[in-house]
Amino acid sequence: MIKNIAFVAHDARKVELTDWVRRNAALLRGNELFCTGTTGRLIEACLTEILGSESPRVNRLLSGPLGGDAQIGAMIAEGKIDMLIFFCDNLIVQGHQSDIQGLVRLASLYNIPFATNASTADFLFNSTLFKDPYYIHQLPRCIERYRTRRLESDPQ
Repeated sequence: MIKNIAFVAHDARKVELTDWVRRNAALLRGNELFCTGTTGRLIEACLTEILGSESPRVNRLLSGPLGGDAQIGAMIAEGKIDMLIFFCDNLIVQGHQSDIQGLVRLASLYNIPFATNASTADFLFNSTLFKDPYYIHQLPRCIERYRTRRLESDPQ
């Protein structure tokens, strides 16, 4: 079962993420990856080095500060992302902090499995649910209630 997995890493955590990708390259085979700019370039190079022609497709989006975080957030809202791996640098405030908060909010709202560190990513990828073809992703009921809400100004 192909999963669409998004990867984001702030500069201070890119080496940590590429190390994780090297250790888990076999688990990434057969999935489609969506990455912000430089993170995508680094992940693609790692996977090509290790897996060669069996490397998963890596779709490189804009750099995070230039809109890549927002692109991934939009893909989550459209149901196009199944999992988010976001190694964020929590020691500094980023110039695009509002985009980061929006991405985290959408991952949580849409019930997307979401890792911010190697340990959590390990647990997600080694879960029996990761490759379970019968697992059905559930959207929270609050989303449908919000979509179908009626306002006083709505025509009768």
